[in-house]
Amino acid sequence: MPQKYRVIAYIDGYNLYYGIRGEAWQRLLWLDLNRLAKSLLRDSQDLLVTKYFTTRISSPEAKRKRQSDYLEALETHCGVSLKMFFGHYQSEPWKCAHCNKVVPVSHEKKTDVNIAVEVMTDAFRDAFDTALLISADSDLVPVVLAVRRLFPTKSIVVAFPPARSSVELKNEANACIAIGRAKLAGSQLPETVRKPDGRILQRPAKWSSAPSTSFGEKLMGALDAAPIKAR
Repeated sequence: MPQKYRVIAYIDGYNLYYGIRGEAWQRLLWLDLNRLAKSLLRDSQDLLVTKYFTTRISSPEAKRKRQSDYLEALETHCGVSLKMFFGHYQSEPWKCAHCNKVVPVSHEKKTDVNIAVEVMTDAFRDAFDTALLISADSDLVPVVLAVRRLFPTKSIVVAFPPARSSVELKNEANACIAIGRAKLAGSQLPETVRKPDGRILQRPAKWSSAPSTSFGEKLMGALDAAPIKAR
């Protein structure tokens, strides 16, 4: 049996989250990230690990709890095949142009840096043949260029979240695809996940509707996920 090409997936959590939200597909947020990454591979590829980059939120409480339950469910269900990396929020003043009121606005920090560091570290360790980058953040173009320059035998494949794309990433990656609805619908966690201590984690009520898996949606999702560039 021929040896399969090694793949590591790097997921920009908030880019994926807001892409799904941008399509009003909140009921598809209960994602099994390993399963999603595997659904994007070819038969000749083998997923070694999924690396998930996000930031914990502290408020509002309902949103904090949804995220906390989701992260716990992911950790429990995926085990060692999923690794999480956390950034932080930085508050900056924002002034309204109409009323001149100044309010604090939080911005996520460190995610793109954390992704770049992990991709480069794994490349130098020869940990992958292909890096699967799930993001449309053009700030990641430098690490794509660096890997392709320093490791010409390795590949970078970019998977764009729903409602997201980047011409810069598309131009510099070896290949890119768009994640369609069917890929998300087919990559959901179980409705309930039992932790080792017996506690039950379940899909939040706000994400509770069962995703549609009609033939038409599967067909459209398959078309959405077809390669849109390769070289």
